[in-house]
Amino acid sequence: MIKKLLLIILLLYPALFAADSVWGDKPNVTDPIYGLKIDKYPKFTATVTLKNGKKIRFCCVKSMLHFYYKPWHFPEYGIKDPAKIAKMEVKDYLDGKAVDAKKAWYVFGSRVAGPHGDDLIPLSTRTRAELFTKRYGGTRIMDFKTVEKKGYGLIKFLDMP
Repeated sequence: MIKKLLLIILLLYPALFAADSVWGDKPNVTDPIYGLKIDKYPKFTATVTLKNGKKIRFCCVKSMLHFYYKPWHFPEYGIKDPAKIAKMEVKDYLDGKAVDAKKAWYVFGSRVAGPHGDDLIPLSTRTRAELFTKRYGGTRIMDFKTVEKKGYGLIKFLDMP
């Protein structure tokens, strides 16, 4: 009897603690790119929502863009194309409000470092980005289309030691 009970527990244990278990879809606690605790950096968090409804949280914009440019590097999420992404959200650095990542403005080269070093600092409007650069510096303000054109090379550049 005890052997059967132990066998049942061993068989059910992985199902009880899996990410998409019977307890519901739990948000990821660590960043899938850098392995950092997401909740430790609330000003920088970003979120991707896939078309299948799954949400993936990131510790910063740079990490989210890494995923956006190369989602096939993460087979656990089952997407190979950024077109499978329904929505991306970032937080305005100054007030912490969620902003559609494709409508945000990004400051490059400021004195503010993200959780993993140099990063793009998101703001909700160009005016807010200009105000941010007056206080924290910055060499360039870009909209999402410009960031997208820069491509994966921009992320690799920001990750350089």
